[in-house]
Amino acid sequence: MDAVEVHAAGGVVQREARDGTTEVLVVHRPKYDDWSLPKGKLDDGESFEHAALREVEEETGWRCVLGSELAAVRYHDRDGRRKTVRYWLMTPNEFVGFTPNEEIDAVRWIDAGEAARLLTYDADRRLLAQAGDPRS
Repeated sequence: MDAVEVHAAGGVVQREARDGTTEVLVVHRPKYDDWSLPKGKLDDGESFEHAALREVEEETGWRCVLGSELAAVRYHDRDGRRKTVRYWLMTPNEFVGFTPNEEIDAVRWIDAGEAARLLTYDADRRLLAQAGDPRS
């Protein structure tokens, strides 16, 4: 097996809703028909932090501010390569526009509880839980 490790970064983007609850930004990927947190691979020479901000903006149209780093997620991707994804808690700063595309066809702000039910992967649900309680 190839010893290459894939590095990626993303964010748990949260904002306060009008009713005082927390909303989370989630994305739908048509290729996998899944709901996930925004993330993507690092470009050559790019830091994890920069990649996290860039990928969130590219996938959602939201420029964000980095908060605290959350737990990294490690797994084998669909090609059998080791993959490490580092995530940060993020606060939205500016909406620059989103156009559905082949990679991401829908973006939703939803209640954190609903997000926990909608997200496809357990690792995303664990990150969401950690983001809700930074002490965890």
